Amino acid sequence: MSRFSKSSIVNGHRGKTMSDRSKKLADRLNHFNEEVIAFVESCADSDWRKIGVEEWPIGVTVRHIAANHYAAVAGAKRILRGEKLPVMTVEQVTENANRHAREHSECTKSEVLDLLRENGRKVIELAAGLEDSELDKTGLFPAFGIEMTVEQLIEFAVLRSANEHFQNVKAVTGK
Repeated sequence: MSRFSKSSIVNGHRGKTMSDRSKKLADRLNHFNEEVIAFVESCADSDWRKIGVEEWPIGVTVRHIAANHYAAVAGAKRILRGEKLPVMTVEQVTENANRHAREHSECTKSEVLDLLRENGRKVIELAAGLEDSELDKTGLFPAFGIEMTVEQLIEFAVLRSANEHFQNVKAVTGK
């Protein structure tokens, strides 16, 4: 069962009709979020504390997906407003992720589920409400020194990078 129906996404944007691209992107994001939520709901406590590829506990890695990767919404909104993304190096991004992991090393499943639901909803609704011209709007992604469209930023942050973390988590837990 989908947590975010097509009608709730469309109605959240004052009746604005989704483009095929925004619908497909929102559907892919929704599917990913549903899969991560199902994983957390079924994750044994012993697995929650296992150390993953990132050298963080599994729970921290999933929290990182919900808190950091879903924050692509903020970057996408900045591009849409014509603002620059913050200048950060790959090393700074990595250090921020490691700091987040240390600060949230005792995160609970309940906390992470709340973040997945809330931040997942935000990224799904943003994607669903974009017109093709907004999906195509570009901005410089300083950490990699490349221009990215809003669509590419969301796909990279959630459907590629966050999904890599998720695949690692599943491999470590055997799920």
